[in-house]
Amino acid sequence: MKSLKPILFLLIFVTNGHSFASEKDKSFQEQSMLSVLYVQTSTEFAANNIQTFNNASKALDIALQDKSWTAALEQKGNFASKIPAIIVDVDETVLDNSSFQSRTILSGLSYPNGWAKWVNESEATAVEGVYEFLHYANDNNVKIFYVTNRLESFREPTIKNLKKLGLPFDDNVNTLLMRVDENVRDKTERRKNIAENYRIVLLLGDQLTDFISTKEAYVFHSDRKKLAKKYSDMWGSKWFMITNPTYGRWELSIYDEMPKSEDEAIQKRKETLNP
Repeated sequence: MKSLKPILFLLIFVTNGHSFASEKDKSFQEQSMLSVLYVQTSTEFAANNIQTFNNASKALDIALQDKSWTAALEQKGNFASKIPAIIVDVDETVLDNSSFQSRTILSGLSYPNGWAKWVNESEATAVEGVYEFLHYANDNNVKIFYVTNRLESFREPTIKNLKKLGLPFDDNVNTLLMRVDENVRDKTERRKNIAENYRIVLLLGDQLTDFISTKEAYVFHSDRKKLAKKYSDMWGSKWFMITNPTYGRWELSIYDEMPKSEDEAIQKRKETLNP
């Protein structure tokens, strides 16, 4: 297994906004145009999300009847009598931020440019199928935890957005677990904290790290893809993945070294293709 250092360095590089995006030359951002259009316009994408949430509802029925059922690797000890709960990621699992992605294409600037403005608008729409699923869970007395890597500073606009969409939200319990440390993206501890008082019956997200640790997920694509098979008994029964073609660790995992230019990044992408 290759070293994680190049990926982690690249992650810091991209997250801090020092990518090849440019207002003068928008070509690098424009590479994601078809992916964003697919999210915004295709019936296939909407149908796939509805299908995923419909199947999650069926799995929830089974989970509620089976007291030995847990979806969290972090769940330990005797949990049979604990209140059932689900954990859902927020961005691209509950909230559709494709309008923000459109802005990055039109402006030529990548995340985090414009992200704070977008979040504070609280105008993200709901991912297809999630409204019905979350209300189904809520109607069956399942506690809903939103575990997101949005920074804590975005708490108020995030809650406003969720409520504006009519999604279940408990004001009496901290069910929105956000990222406190800007440099720590791992969700393991947050899942562990929930597992102390609840039986986590389903996990839903759009990134591997919504299900496993960053330590396990932050590997190169050849090793990373093996994780799908490793957890084959979880997908579609306890873990439900929303497809996200616009951004994610999957792209970072193809670089063994940080590209020094846009041309180098594009060349590496071509070399990774399997014709």
